[in-house]
Amino acid sequence: MAAFAHGFDPTSLREYDIRGIVDRTLYPRDAYAIGRTFGSMVARGGGRTVAVGYDGRLSSPGLEAALVEGAMASGIEVLRIGCGPTPMLSFASAMLKADGAVMVTGSHNPPDHNGFKMTMAGQPFFGPRIGELGALAARGDVVPEAVGGVRDVEIRPAYVARLARDWDGGARRLKIVWDNGNGAAGEVLAELVRHIPGEHTILNRAIDGRFPAHHPDPTIPRNLAQLIAAVRDGGADIGLAFDGDADRIGVVDDRGAILWSDQVMILLARDVLRALPGSTIIADVKASQVLFDEVARAGGQPLMWRSGHSPIKAMMTETGAPLAGEMSGHLFFADRWYGFDDALYAAVRLLGVVARMRTSLSVAREALPRMIATPELRFDCPDTRKFTVIEEVAARLAEEGVDMATIDGVRVRNADGWWLLRASNTQAMLVARAESANHAGLERLKSALTEQLARSGVTAPDFSAESS
Repeated sequence: MAAFAHGFDPTSLREYDIRGIVDRTLYPRDAYAIGRTFGSMVARGGGRTVAVGYDGRLSSPGLEAALVEGAMASGIEVLRIGCGPTPMLSFASAMLKADGAVMVTGSHNPPDHNGFKMTMAGQPFFGPRIGELGALAARGDVVPEAVGGVRDVEIRPAYVARLARDWDGGARRLKIVWDNGNGAAGEVLAELVRHIPGEHTILNRAIDGRFPAHHPDPTIPRNLAQLIAAVRDGGADIGLAFDGDADRIGVVDDRGAILWSDQVMILLARDVLRALPGSTIIADVKASQVLFDEVARAGGQPLMWRSGHSPIKAMMTETGAPLAGEMSGHLFFADRWYGFDDALYAAVRLLGVVARMRTSLSVAREALPRMIATPELRFDCPDTRKFTVIEEVAARLAEEGVDMATIDGVRVRNADGWWLLRASNTQAMLVARAESANHAGLERLKSALTEQLARSGVTAPDFSAESS
C-alpha cells in the first residue's frame, strides 16, 4: 500500500473552496490529494459515490483526471459528468443522489487560476470542513487504498429539459442577447434557447478557457460592455451574462443599463411572493436597503445574512426561504428548484417575469426607489489584521450606541443611509460599501467610515466612483 501525505499551499485553502494559480500554488498533485482525502471523508461517512465535473479552463481536464484518480484510490465510484457549468453538477448530484460532488472550476477568476468547489451529502462543504480536509491530507489520514470505479454520465439533456420546464412566460417572444463569456455554459445555453420563445443572440458561445472576449465576471461593468452594445444595437428586451462556471448572473435592460443583483432580486422576490406570501427572502449584507424594504412591502420577511454562497445555502435550509441572493450575482431558488445558485435557472425565471410585464424592463428599473451608492470597494489589509480591524470598529460603535448589524462585519444604519465594512473571507482585504438617498448623505457616510478606518490605522479606499 502506497503511503500518502500531502501539504497544500497555505493560500489555496479558502473559506468556501480550494483555489490557486495553476503551476504556482495549484498542481495536479493537489487535485489528486483532494480526491484522495475528500473521497476518504465521503467513505468514512458511509458514502460510495462522488459526482465530478469541470469547467472550460485549459487546466481543468488535467486537474479533473488527477482528482478522479485520487477519489478512485479511496474506493469511491466516480460519476463523471464532463465539461459544463457548476450548477449542472449540482443538478447531477441531486438527480444521481451522489454522496459528494466536486467541481473543478476557477469560477470568475483569471484564466491561470483554478480551484475546487465541494458538497457532501447535499450540503455545502466549507469553512472548518475545508480546514479538516487540509489537516487530514497533511497527516496522511485517509482510508486504505482501494480500487474504486468510474462511470461517465450524460446529464446535459436532462438538465436542459429541467431548466426549460419552469419557463412561465407564456408565448410572448422576447428579443434576448446572451453573453456566455466563453464560459462553461456554452453547450447548455445553445440547447436551452431552443426551448424559450423569442429571438436569441448568443455572444462568445464557444467554451474557451483563455476568455478572449473579456474577463468572465459579469458583476464588473467593463465586462458587460459588449453585451450592452449588442442590446442597444439590436433593440433587445434584455441582456444576460454569466461568469466562467455560470453560477453568477449579470443583467442589462432594454436601454443597456445594468441591473445590479439586488435590483434583480426585487423583481424576482415580488414574483415569488405572489405565489408564496409571507415567505422569507434572504440577501447578503452588501445589498441595498431598498431590497429589504421592497421585500417587506411585497409581503415578505426580509432577512439580511452573511455573504458567501455556502452560508446563504445553509440559512435557506434553516429558514425554508424560497429565494436568496448576493450582490456578487449568485441567485438561489428553492421555489420549484433545488436551492443551489444557478445563473441559467435564474435567467429562465427572470425572463418569465419580463415576458409577463406590461411594460419594459427599463421602465420597471426606473420605477425602483433611486439610491446613490459606492461600488463594492476592496482594499488591502493583512490576513493577520483584517478581522481585528472589524472587531475594533464594532467595539467603538457599540460604545457610542450606534445602530448596527454585526452578522458579517459591521453594517451601520442612520438617517443618511448605511455603510458596511467587512473582512474578505478569501483574500487579505477589507470590503466597504455605502448607500444614501442623496450625495450629501453619501459623503457623510463615507466620512464616518473613513474616520473609523483611520482610528484603526487603515487607509480608506478610493470612494470617488459611484453607482446608482
